[in-house]
Amino acid sequence: MTALNQLYPQPLWQWFETICSIPHPSKHEQALSAHIQAWAKEKGLDFIEDKVGNLIIKKPASVGMENRKVVCIQAHLDMVPQKNSDKIHDFEKDPIEAYVDGDWVTANGTTLGADNGIGMSSALAILGSTDIKHGPLEVLLTIDEEAGMTGAFGLEAGVLEADILINTDSEQEGEIYMGCAGGVDAEITVPMTWEAVEPSQKAYKLTISGLKGGHSGVNIHMGRGNANKLLARFLFSHAEELSLELANFTGGSLRNAIPREAEVTFTIPEEKLARLQELSAFYQELVRAELAIADPDFTFTLSETETPKQVMAEESQDDFIALLNTCPNGVERMSDDVAGVVETSLNVGVISTETEHVSILCLIRSLIDSGRSQVEGNLTSLAQLADAEVEFSGAYPGWKPDNSSEVMALVNETYHDIYKKEPDIMVIHAGLECGLFKKPYPNMDMVSIGPTIRYPHGPDEKVLIETVGQYWELLLAVLERIPARS
Repeated sequence: MTALNQLYPQPLWQWFETICSIPHPSKHEQALSAHIQAWAKEKGLDFIEDKVGNLIIKKPASVGMENRKVVCIQAHLDMVPQKNSDKIHDFEKDPIEAYVDGDWVTANGTTLGADNGIGMSSALAILGSTDIKHGPLEVLLTIDEEAGMTGAFGLEAGVLEADILINTDSEQEGEIYMGCAGGVDAEITVPMTWEAVEPSQKAYKLTISGLKGGHSGVNIHMGRGNANKLLARFLFSHAEELSLELANFTGGSLRNAIPREAEVTFTIPEEKLARLQELSAFYQELVRAELAIADPDFTFTLSETETPKQVMAEESQDDFIALLNTCPNGVERMSDDVAGVVETSLNVGVISTETEHVSILCLIRSLIDSGRSQVEGNLTSLAQLADAEVEFSGAYPGWKPDNSSEVMALVNETYHDIYKKEPDIMVIHAGLECGLFKKPYPNMDMVSIGPTIRYPHGPDEKVLIETVGQYWELLLAVLERIPARS
């Protein structure tokens, strides 16, 4: 990691190197927060930790800029913990092994945490600077953004003084974001009845791996394979022919990450093994051909395993497989208002087999409430048909675009002045925290910017080094141009 702190801008990359060294997956941000608080105390900066664990740090204005509007730079403390199946890594104990790979910084077999570690690093670098010009400054670092937006939900009115909020969680240099999708979690619970395993049955495991996965908002339109859905497709097509009795289905790890891996444990009659081998080999080639561009490394592996204690009763198994196979996934509708942007989508993210049921955890995203409601209705109807239950939770609002935003206009103008080209004004299908901040701070003017990050929420995550410098220069120029209070 030595090379990281030699990159431009050094103060930002030095902080990112530190952040990578301190484990901070969602719901385990305490060590990183404590480190930042100790640093802020050493620097003589005022800070508070609010009731839910958000960290707010304040810095006085540079000399001569005391009358400028108050700006809050915002990032989230947590990162998505995803790794390749062959990578030994404990996200709660082990540092991220970040390294320079040509024009990019990436990590060794895990997510990098550039989402939102680069934004957090920029905010902390500015707090620690002595030569950057800015007005009164606040930095808001929220908790648990990736796993439920707990910090954004818990932010109270009156904690921030800012007139302007700059969110740093965008992932494409040259784009300025002024709106985002809202979302809601959906958990479908399929009740299970179990029965004993017949002595003549043999136990096997089918595993899907090698998929790219990725962010269930940013990458949902790219046609990548969803391991849960691909495995359901095979089971629906061949379970009856193989006299297959399912014992366990496990897939995905986060509702906001496209599942890269999934596996099922099952039994079949011994005389069906040759047919199973034939069908699994054929299915691997079939899916590889379908995903040759979007997901070329798809692997479908068959292996023997220990005989399970029980298997699903026929009716329970049929209901579960049929429901999962027909469950919507991916892009539901593209936006009519914003060209090239997904309006509504669904990610079948996590499947787990429990004692009395199988749980299917999905994330619905939509730029419009009616789109989200439509998918909620679809899942409710599916659950009713399969005698299952569905529960919706953690709904968060979208961030409605404001064409009259002064800070958006300022960032647009500043970008043009620096780079002599027009940035793209965008609405992102991913969920940013800005929509939630609008509830306690309805009059706060907001914008979102960031460097180019590829494949967030997956172990191929990487950040383009050159764009980190461009993002930094833009952020500093915008801070210097913030207008005076009226």
